[in-house]
Amino acid sequence: MTDIMLKVAAVGLLVIATVNSQCFYKDDSSKKLDPEARVSLYRGQLEFTLNLFNAINKAVPDDNIFFSPFSVYHALVLAYFSAGGQTEHSLKESLRIAENMDKINLMTAYKVDKRSRAANNNSDSYEFTNANKLFTDVSLQVRQCMLDLFGEELETLNFRENPEASRTYINDWVSRITKNNIKDLIPEDSISQATKLVLANAAYFKGVWASKFPKERTKKEAFFVSETRQTLVPFMKQKGTFHYMVSDELGAQILELPYKGSDISMYILLPPYSMKEGVTNIIANLTPERLAAVVEEGYMGREVIVEIPKFTVEKSLSLRDVLETLGVGDLFNVTADFTTLSEQPGILFDDAVHKAKIQTDEEGTVAAAATAIFGFRSSRPAEPTRFVANFPFVYLIYERPTNSILFMGVYRDPKK
Repeated sequence: MTDIMLKVAAVGLLVIATVNSQCFYKDDSSKKLDPEARVSLYRGQLEFTLNLFNAINKAVPDDNIFFSPFSVYHALVLAYFSAGGQTEHSLKESLRIAENMDKINLMTAYKVDKRSRAANNNSDSYEFTNANKLFTDVSLQVRQCMLDLFGEELETLNFRENPEASRTYINDWVSRITKNNIKDLIPEDSISQATKLVLANAAYFKGVWASKFPKERTKKEAFFVSETRQTLVPFMKQKGTFHYMVSDELGAQILELPYKGSDISMYILLPPYSMKEGVTNIIANLTPERLAAVVEEGYMGREVIVEIPKFTVEKSLSLRDVLETLGVGDLFNVTADFTTLSEQPGILFDDAVHKAKIQTDEEGTVAAAATAIFGFRSSRPAEPTRFVANFPFVYLIYERPTNSILFMGVYRDPKK
């Protein structure tokens, strides 16, 4: 895909099993609606996002990273709605859902957010699509109240008689949502005759830079993978007025590259070149409060010379081990409790898989990075500032109205 920026992701949670108004509680109607529920949902989502980023970086400390925390979170929220007992409790904690937030208010916030996104997806400026599905086997007796509440998310397949056809069907659904960018999300032999449930999420984003990079200025230059290794990659260049800051707390120079429409921006967090663990240090120090200081600060724009790599990254990630380190509890064990979804016993998650892809070019991008050739505050050069992303950096795509990180990653090595 040319002349645009896009990024896509998909998550699949595979479940294998042997297997009214009282859907979540004895009296769902007794729960009072909380007007702050949606804000609370976004707050918990952001906290989970940063914890997930840290866990993934620890799992793959030397590789490129690209994933959609938004996609992972929404798949797990569906699992939370379906869970009961200790499984529900563990998911609530790991997803950072507020202690006083009940499922009724969370579901209301989830549905309002879903409707709001559907209404806003006709934007001329960018496109962001997010879809959730619970694919259940025909033999699984889903409670009627869940069918009533999540009819759009629930779909029945015949895993027992047609496991491979079911896998193909789900992968085709993901491919359709992501405009053919994510294919074969669920690998061969991942679905068997014993599969009872597959939870899937797919997300797609395409945006155009508010300030495009002139194509004639793009040329190959060195990207320093390490002190001893470098490789040539195309660098996009422009000089313009951008939001730029130095964060001592994060140990990074930060550049905002907004997409057309101004709701969504890419932020590039660039550590000092001399700091070997600079990227890991940034990730470890990212907190909701520090991120808020970056994205909400009304700092003035300044003239910046920007040079960032033009690249495409596609990554597959097995999430089971990562999620278990985040305390999702018995999600993958025989003790898993999904009695809110179905009273049939024996449903458990077998695996969690994630794929994400990003393309960047002069018109728009889903992954771009910035690099500082200079040190920090004490050695800041005269105007204009130079922001040259020619060594490893952290980047994220941030949606301002909902305080959500849609996609994020680390660009370490153009060859990987």
